[in-house]
Order: sequence, then C-alpha cells, then structure tokens
Amino acid sequence: LHRVKAIDNDVLFTGRFLLIKLSSGKPLLNALNDTSKSPGAASLHIKEIVDDINFGTPIEKALQSAVDNSPSRHFRNVIFQITNSLKVGLDVTENLAIILQEIEDEQALEIEKYGKKLNSIALFYMILAVVIPSLGMTIFMVVATLISFTINGWIYAIMLIFIIFVNFFFIMAFRQIRPAVDI
Repeated sequence: LHRVKAIDNDVLFTGRFLLIKLSSGKPLLNALNDTSKSPGAASLHIKEIVDDINFGTPIEKALQSAVDNSPSRHFRNVIFQITNSLKVGLDVTENLAIILQEIEDEQALEIEKYGKKLNSIALFYMILAVVIPSLGMTIFMVVATLISFTINGWIYAIMLIFIIFVNFFFIMAFRQIRPAVDI
C-alpha cells in the first residue's frame, strides 16, 4: 500500500518528464533512459524497464511486463498507453498527453474529496479533542470543589492518557485519508 501510494504520488511528474523528452524528439528508449535517472518511485519502475531492454528484452515485451507487474493503476495506464501506441504505430506523445491529463483530473478530484473529508474530521477533532476535554476538565474541577472531592494525580493521569489517545486517533485518521497526490 505504501509502495502504491509512492508510485501514484510520483507518476504524474515522471509521466510529464517522459512526455517532454518524447516531445523534444528523443527516441523512446533514450527518453525512457533519461526518465529512469529522474528522482522518484515511478522512475525506479522505468529503470527496471530500461534494464530489461538493455538485457535484450524487446521494448514491447519489457513494457508489457511492466504493465503486468506494476502495483499502481496510474503507472499501468501510462505504460499501457505507450505499449498500445507502439503496437498500433501511433504517436506516443499524443496518447501519453491524454492519459496524463486524465490522471491530473483524477488527482484534482481526489484533492476536492479530501478537502470535504478534512472539514468534517476537523470539526469532530475540535469537538472531541479540544472542546470536550477542556470544558469537561473545567466542569469536573468546579463540581469536585463544590462537593469537596479530593482530586489526586491519578485522575489527571487518566484524563491525560484519554486526551493523548484521542489525539493519536485523529492523527492516524488524518494520515489515512490523505490522498496520494504530489502538488
């Protein structure tokens, strides 16, 4: 899951880098070789393709192997479009530009969904981790003082552990819903 997110996070940059190389007139193998040297998780997969080609595998077969073995759906789509264009004999740059635009649009939708989720989770966070503990502790201390209840350190420790647990829960929730998009 972490590997897929890393590739999805990087696939748009790597695809655009490849598109620029192809648009400038470089042959596909040279463009793939240059792209494999760029930083990121997706470029590591491009490096595997280049290594397969350098070891004697035909380009179409190496690209098809990458499509079959890639854990990332976006990366598979990019490589599939390149493979398809090679098989049909079309210009690779046109299909690559189209698929990169689709990935960009999909990532923009993911960011919008994330914003909507973030608003509701942030509201619950403010209520459960900020308002309730602060007001609850204040009311508890006032009531304990009025009824002459002795407050010892264990009560504060239990409250502190509860607040830490709630904050940890929300931190994990925020991390979980974050989309795999690099802006």
